[in-house]
Amino acid sequence: MVARVDITVNDAEIASALGRAAAATRDLTSLMDQIGASLVASTQFRFETARGPVGVPWKRSARAASVGGQTLVDSGRLRASITHRPSSDRVEVGSNLVYAGVHQLGATIRAKTSKGLRFRIGDKFVVRRQVTIPARPFLGVDAEDRAEIVAITTDWLRDRLARGGGQA
Repeated sequence: MVARVDITVNDAEIASALGRAAAATRDLTSLMDQIGASLVASTQFRFETARGPVGVPWKRSARAASVGGQTLVDSGRLRASITHRPSSDRVEVGSNLVYAGVHQLGATIRAKTSKGLRFRIGDKFVVRRQVTIPARPFLGVDAEDRAEIVAITTDWLRDRLARGGGQA
């Protein structure tokens, strides 16, 4: 359901100000760009803390445990791939890497051949018929993100209205 407010004003100055306010919020691309940049930074920070957006620690990966590394940070490619795409009314935050969804949602990977799945853990190669990768959510909005989005939006609106509704 969309909320709607109708205002009838007989004062030209007030009507003009309300018109500028409405015009200032028609294209939110610059606001969405700022929100997206903030969410990218927040998401990348999750790789440092190894926690999802609701604060749940990621299950440590066998690779990280065997070599003393960080879960989801082998080459750093996944963390570096996080980006955003703003539009006039929304922002998308994510990764274009094929395996990003596997780590976000979890998956069971089954061997396609009788040779199985062969991979290295530490200094040894292992072969398995299937491997279950637990979900390790890195995308999402947490309480700090919500507060930051409110602050960014408030500043953006204040700036637009102070300049009479013009774009940056």
